[in-house]
Amino acid sequence: MPTAVLIEDEALPRADLRERLAQLWPELRIVGEADDGLQGLALLHAQRPDVAFVDIRLPGLGGLELAQAVRGSLHLVFVTAYDQHAVKAFEQGAVDYLLKPLQPVRLAQTVQRLRERLQSAPPDLSRLLQQLQRPSTDPVSARAEPLRWLQVGQGEHLRLVTVADVLFFRAETKYTQVVTKAGDWWIRLSLKELAGQLDAQAFWQVHRNAIVNLAHVDWVERSALGRMRIHLKQHDAILSVSQSYQARFRQM
Repeated sequence: MPTAVLIEDEALPRADLRERLAQLWPELRIVGEADDGLQGLALLHAQRPDVAFVDIRLPGLGGLELAQAVRGSLHLVFVTAYDQHAVKAFEQGAVDYLLKPLQPVRLAQTVQRLRERLQSAPPDLSRLLQQLQRPSTDPVSARAEPLRWLQVGQGEHLRLVTVADVLFFRAETKYTQVVTKAGDWWIRLSLKELAGQLDAQAFWQVHRNAIVNLAHVDWVERSALGRMRIHLKQHDAILSVSQSYQARFRQM
């Protein structure tokens, strides 16, 4: 029997989806429900369902970030209020999505496609998720929300790191070092890709290989030779600021 998880923060839409799925797909077994992203991620790791219905806007951990964490391990159906930028990306990526309020015909189509797709491996959503997390070129569409969580490897386990807790990011070939007070980790994401997902008001690039969290900057050292170095709060690391990035700090 196929299994599914529902991750939706509103009780009534979640109940509506559960009831409609029971009618359209009686053999589908709902093995868990969650009303925020962190609970949803834990549930997905614990239950390992075949399908997850995920609301894009979730407290704790956004639906797109959750999808990034589990991509390739199951079939995903995104649930969202109408968003032109997101819908266009879903259609181009041939990914199933449902608009609120749920339309019976649309849900029936999604169920039929899922029945067929369960015979094959889940698609790679990496490119789609990157596109959704970039700002829309359509001025009417809302901008993508800044990244709030990162999934990092820690031995054989996965760890969630709050982006606000990151002191700085440092690039190393195709990987990026994530430095916090609690420890350092590596993610398989280039600094350029990461920069486009961060809050530009909170994270400033200070070198071609480094981005710093302004909330953790203690003071900036300026030498007579024009060199600039950043000292962090409660951390020994000192970051050099290259000439091309010094102008913003001079205005502080």
